[in-house]
Amino acid sequence: MSSAPDPQTDSPIGLVYALSAYLCWGALPIYMKALSDVPAAEIIAHRVIWSLPIAAAVLIWQGRQDQVLAALRQPRLLAMAALTAVLISANWLIYVWAITHDHALDAALGYYINPLFSVLLGSLVLKEVLSRSQLLAIALAAGAVVILTVQAGRLPMVAMGLTLSWGTYAYCKKRLPLGPNQGFTLEVLLLMPLALIYLGWMGATGQGLSYDASTWALLLGCGPVTAIPLLFYANGAKLIRLSTIGILQYVTPTLIFLCAVIVFGEPFEGARLVAFPMIWAALAIYTASLLRQAGRRRRDRRLAATRRMQ
Repeated sequence: MSSAPDPQTDSPIGLVYALSAYLCWGALPIYMKALSDVPAAEIIAHRVIWSLPIAAAVLIWQGRQDQVLAALRQPRLLAMAALTAVLISANWLIYVWAITHDHALDAALGYYINPLFSVLLGSLVLKEVLSRSQLLAIALAAGAVVILTVQAGRLPMVAMGLTLSWGTYAYCKKRLPLGPNQGFTLEVLLLMPLALIYLGWMGATGQGLSYDASTWALLLGCGPVTAIPLLFYANGAKLIRLSTIGILQYVTPTLIFLCAVIVFGEPFEGARLVAFPMIWAALAIYTASLLRQAGRRRRDRRLAATRRMQ
């Protein structure tokens, strides 16, 4: 945006952007479930292709298209954008496969773990200080993952894949020296050749592409349902702290969880009956801690302002 964000505070508009993104993502399983007959990789290709016109239109409206063209001539920046593009496409692929193959609860678990991963990155890499309550929340969430792993006899691979790909993307996106809208446009621009090649190969080998009108409408709609939340998120991530992003991420898995259990009818039983409440308890503890910290910061700012006036 127009001014550099303070890394220790949250911008109100940044909170609105981020929350809007998470609400959109929480409702996305219903949309993707309607595309269950389409291969996940093909859905990703359409997400890339139909996102680019929207992202480009936003940049042209803002008059910032020259910044993307300039970025294409900077090898280091281009390499960083290529990394974020790989991470986001991997996240998309895992997520779409999970939804279309009746693993929406695993996807919800992955996005519940995501905030934990973001908080750990914030603490270990960005040196954000965690309170005892926040550490307790992390321990509870980690315990939930252990319970699910022991019950299944293996790591929850869908959940871990979503956690690692999105958590790393969030961190790299925050470090990318490019505006949020410009960064997203550059990412889909870099992915576009791969998407076109893949769809071209699908067509040449007689696979896919022969869908009815309603399926094509949904595939075309992959553009706005992909680009709009990501643009919201990209703007919000630049304006709020990584730890705040972590707690807001719980909005998405909660909505995915409700879709999985209520709408899709996936079984919620066994170890999940223990693990999910543990994660919800971690959310409650961590949220309370953040609220206490925010209250202290507000009091400190008011006190400082009063002293300046005296």
